[in-house]
Amino acid sequence: MFRFEHIEYLWPLFAVIPIAGLFIFFFLWRKNAIRKFGNTSLVLQLIPDFSNRKHVTKFILLSLAYIFIVLGFANPQIGTKQELVKRQGIDVMIALDVSNSMMSDDVKPSRLDRAKNFISNFIDQLNNDRLGMIVFAGKAYMQMPLTVDYSAARMYLHTINTNMVPSQGTNIAEAIELANQGFPEGDKEHKALIIITDGEDNEGGVDEKISDAVKQGTKIYTLGVGSENGSPIPMESDFKRDEDGNIVLSKLNQQMLKEIAAKGNGKFFMLGSGGDEVEVLMKELKGISTKQFEEMIFTDFADQFQWCLGIAAILLFAEWWLSERKSKFSIKF
Repeated sequence: MFRFEHIEYLWPLFAVIPIAGLFIFFFLWRKNAIRKFGNTSLVLQLIPDFSNRKHVTKFILLSLAYIFIVLGFANPQIGTKQELVKRQGIDVMIALDVSNSMMSDDVKPSRLDRAKNFISNFIDQLNNDRLGMIVFAGKAYMQMPLTVDYSAARMYLHTINTNMVPSQGTNIAEAIELANQGFPEGDKEHKALIIITDGEDNEGGVDEKISDAVKQGTKIYTLGVGSENGSPIPMESDFKRDEDGNIVLSKLNQQMLKEIAAKGNGKFFMLGSGGDEVEVLMKELKGISTKQFEEMIFTDFADQFQWCLGIAAILLFAEWWLSERKSKFSIKF
């Protein structure tokens, strides 16, 4: 198994994009400036030792070195040992709404970020329980099947965004159905489904799926994120508007989420700005009877950061050694 020990350290990789853009802009600007100054071939004769090719090569070497340094700090690891681990716990499936309305900021920093913070804190409190994750909007998708690999869960959590599901909506029914399929067959208890959503624009058909889940022994808990007063839905350059040009307000459908939890033999919670929701929910989950299960997991990981930093050092040395002056046998670029 391959993983990054510190996946959050990978964010600086995005800096390569604007830096490369600035380099290309500068390269084209200089080329146009030389053309305006006079005949390009004549101007280049004034600086016969300068090599465009080597200039570009040095930039590429520096960029690659930067990338490998970032990868080194994130510490890539390879699983080297698997063990059969026996655990006593329950199966928990989290279904997270990733529709555009989850980008509303009536709960800071946004509904989605607040939900992800909650899930991260929830993972920190898990011990022997298996965890799975589903993302849904107009459709539902299994983001991570049930596992006790909490490091993998955090990695998957970091990748969740509103672009993951192209079809908009809030298809809670499909999320419940997918969760039922993700739980082990024949197990009539030891299961919980946690739905985190604003309930906005629900597509219906929920009651039948709840009934199926209850028959399979699944308890359904709902966490509402947002406010009943509503908040605009951010788009690329504006807020979402209706056909008349009015800004659309996304409102928390608290009543519907309470009904889902009641029918699912669970409870409804408000996901606010506080941090006690995790503690309260964990107390509820402790009321579910546990089971013993076995799972093969990687228990030993070998660090690979030294390879990344070694490659970065070689690239930096190559960039330092490479001169921008043309070699005797250079080819025009």
